[in-house]
Amino acid sequence: MIRKIMYVVIVLVGVGSGNAILHDYGDAFSKSILFFEGQRSGKLPATQRLTWRNNSALHDGHHQGVDLTGGYYDAGDNVKYNFPMAFSTTMMAWGVIEYGKTMGPELVHALEAVRWSTDYFLKATATPGVVYAQVGDPKADHNCWQRPEDIDTPRTVYVVSRNAPGSEVAAEIAAALAAGSLAFRAFGDKVYAKVLLKRASEVFQFADKYRGSYNDSIGEGVCPFYCDYSGYQDELLWGAAWLYIASKKNLYWNYVTQNMINFKPQIESALFEFGWDAKHAGINVLLSKLVLNNSMEASTPFLSYADSFICSLVPDSPTKTVQFSPGGLLIKQGVCDLQHATALSFLVLAYARYLKKSPHLIRCNDKIITQTQLVGFTKQQVDYILGSNPLGMSYMVGYGSKYPRRIHHRASSLPSLAQHSDHIACKAGTPYFLSAAANPNELTGAVVGGPEVDDSFADDRVDASKSEPTTYIAAPLVGLLAYFKARSSH
Repeated sequence: MIRKIMYVVIVLVGVGSGNAILHDYGDAFSKSILFFEGQRSGKLPATQRLTWRNNSALHDGHHQGVDLTGGYYDAGDNVKYNFPMAFSTTMMAWGVIEYGKTMGPELVHALEAVRWSTDYFLKATATPGVVYAQVGDPKADHNCWQRPEDIDTPRTVYVVSRNAPGSEVAAEIAAALAAGSLAFRAFGDKVYAKVLLKRASEVFQFADKYRGSYNDSIGEGVCPFYCDYSGYQDELLWGAAWLYIASKKNLYWNYVTQNMINFKPQIESALFEFGWDAKHAGINVLLSKLVLNNSMEASTPFLSYADSFICSLVPDSPTKTVQFSPGGLLIKQGVCDLQHATALSFLVLAYARYLKKSPHLIRCNDKIITQTQLVGFTKQQVDYILGSNPLGMSYMVGYGSKYPRRIHHRASSLPSLAQHSDHIACKAGTPYFLSAAANPNELTGAVVGGPEVDDSFADDRVDASKSEPTTYIAAPLVGLLAYFKARSSH
């Protein structure tokens, strides 16, 4: 049963219907963490709260003589893609680092969510010179509509190595382990934190020494699903940045500053991108904190790049490059995808907090953007997701009274083992996929791809781009909701 936080945060926001909506950030925050229990692979613990899920993929890695059980399914399928999984882990850990002190009783669940994947990444990087990058044949998996508990498609293991490098996936795993080490060090498990930091350093060395894209090494598994389009250089900088913050070793700071020019993207607009594939904006916001608190030299470009990122984004900036839906949702590159809203909003809020005790001003041409405006921008995006939009639709499953009921998610849309104990074969799930009925299992806390650019939403299971939830949409939202929960409960 979900523990409901007993205070309600009242937010008066006008939406298309003219009604005001009350938002309970505490409830949304608790549910955002609960979602990750629904994405778990492997043997589930006795503390599992989404009890309609059961053990799955218990033999991952067996044929390779390695234990690769655990980790998360990325979305509504049954494949473990380590690149986006690692980014989701980094973002959850960053949320704990920034907001853990105000998470209250939910902190233990947030740390459990981080540890479920860091434990898995310790397994995936245990062999020197090898990083296990993915488990599951995506083409076979996407040809089935089957519960994770019933998987009978090949659990193919994709590996990057010295001779077949994958710098982006290895460096992102290093970032996740380093960020995880900071989270656990801050909240009482210093032994585990040391284990994570040591492994992060080793994995980063591998990623940097044997450079190359996993597109070329294991492209048959990752493309077109999670093909790397931005190059692996940003992940190397990102991994080094997290390792510097976690270790305070100057070699990582020097790595970032010396490679900023060499690794600068060919297209200037890439400096404003952030998500599972692109890290440049995240690097600049993350490291801007060190400049703002005077622990690192102001001559570095991180602060100016972070300012430019903000100027590309906020509605009041004369140099913004994004668009917004009629209802106010951020639209990136003509795609109304909530992964942009959550990831970019996380950066904006983090930067706003870093600026709070600094005299630094963001100047977008002749317009000054204040810290208050940044928090307001972030809050608008979060509120839109929770239902302050023209449809009055919450895009988080289980939050509010109106939310998606037919999400593109195998485990949620098929009857659970308790409801249907017999094996459901690959194609036997197709009628459930095509059904107009609501999903029988509520994947509480899941956030779907989101509405169209005109704010409309069809709630159609077949339309994966709109109705499929992902870990990397939800992960940044954990920290965002923790902040607004705490800020509004004072």
